[in-house]
Amino acid sequence: MSETDFDPARLQAVLDAHLGAAPVTELARISGGQSNPTYFVTHGGRRMVLRKQPNGEILKGAHAIDREYRVMQALGPAGVPVPKAVLFHDDPAVLGTPFYLMERLEGRVFEDCSLPGIDPEERRQIYLGMAEALAKLHTVDPEAIGLGDYGKPGNYFARQVGRWTKQLHGSTGAPIPELHRLSDWLNANLPEDDGQSRIAHGDFRLGNLMFHPTEPRVIAILDWELSTLGHPLADLGYCCMTWHTTPQEYGGIRGLDLAALNIPTKQEFVRHYEGRAQTGHLTDFHIIFSLFRFGVIFVGIADRARAGTAAGSNADQLAPLAQALGRRGLELLPD
Repeated sequence: MSETDFDPARLQAVLDAHLGAAPVTELARISGGQSNPTYFVTHGGRRMVLRKQPNGEILKGAHAIDREYRVMQALGPAGVPVPKAVLFHDDPAVLGTPFYLMERLEGRVFEDCSLPGIDPEERRQIYLGMAEALAKLHTVDPEAIGLGDYGKPGNYFARQVGRWTKQLHGSTGAPIPELHRLSDWLNANLPEDDGQSRIAHGDFRLGNLMFHPTEPRVIAILDWELSTLGHPLADLGYCCMTWHTTPQEYGGIRGLDLAALNIPTKQEFVRHYEGRAQTGHLTDFHIIFSLFRFGVIFVGIADRARAGTAAGSNADQLAPLAQALGRRGLELLPD
């Protein structure tokens, strides 16, 4: 068993109490990510994933694993592909922080958006499967599954642009002119609020999806840490950043021969989504907003790296992406 940031005996006791007495035969930390410590856990014949908050002081509202658990617990019965929620434990006395357990699924996670080693026809179907999974999420009415209070309704883009602008201005690093220009443009070009409110994943991309072991079908949408009530086109715009960024810019596909790879164009991907979700039409605003938001997220990672509080070991390497994402956003501004 790998090193943990908690006493395994305490976890054993909780699992025995809630799931029946059985030995823990696997407890292994999963590497990667910038946030919540995650472990594989096998308890008897039950294979699970454990997510907990990081130890130490955390910002108010950050690492809200109770929200991750709640949204998956609600979406599963609604037909959205998510891991089955098993147990939430809010007492920090056990593992040092609250934690939850979900079922461990067997499937494929693709970190490289060019999908090397995959049959060209399956490449296309994987991308279309990603569009279908996102559409399935956005066809769910939050009120109908008890998530009507999962976030603030209405004026999503105005609130989000304001939030990320404030974070950008509060950065301790050198100013990034590209992101400041995007902030000015977004604030001046906010769309009218159309009243749409759905569960917005917040980080919907290929690397946060698990596909069936042999089929190009999403069996689980992962990593719900940034989810909230929001506008569905924010998720779609975020997913479409892949076509605007290079492989060196957080794994995009810009500059690759998409026809040879048999990866759908952005337009084909969007049409496939829009044919399944009645959420309006994607515009450059939604993609510019997503590039700006993601750029500011990397500004925050860089700030935490300088302060020595970043969760990921590669935080300092990711920091330059903020400027690159800003440049990609500027390319989409109207002349």
